[in-house]
Amino acid sequence: QVQLVESGGGSMQAGGSLRLSCAASGRTMRNYAMGWFRQAPGKEREFVATINRNGGSTYYADSVKGRFTISRDNAKNTVYLQMNSLEPEDTAVYYCAGGVYGATMFRSEYTYWGQGTQVTVSS
Repeated sequence: QVQLVESGGGSMQAGGSLRLSCAASGRTMRNYAMGWFRQAPGKEREFVATINRNGGSTYYADSVKGRFTISRDNAKNTVYLQMNSLEPEDTAVYYCAGGVYGATMFRSEYTYWGQGTQVTVSS
């Protein structure tokens, strides 16, 4: 079992930056591809970004490409999401997830999920 705990969420004005962290415990994170997803009120949970086991490959949703950066530190068992140029449309609960498959945008291929952290961006 892997436990994931997100942190770093908060409220921010549009144009600002936040860095989310996701700490893994229970098993070493290096065995898993990691992803970030988000869910806005009344909407489906959507893919944001993913990174493969060694950090060599990353993929992003078109809506965040060029603004968000996913990274990982396997020695610290932590994955990060640096969010720049935040927009009100980025307001959502952000979830990190871990899976044994490769880096993927599909929710169903992630086994482990955190409890989420709220990000609110005001205009």
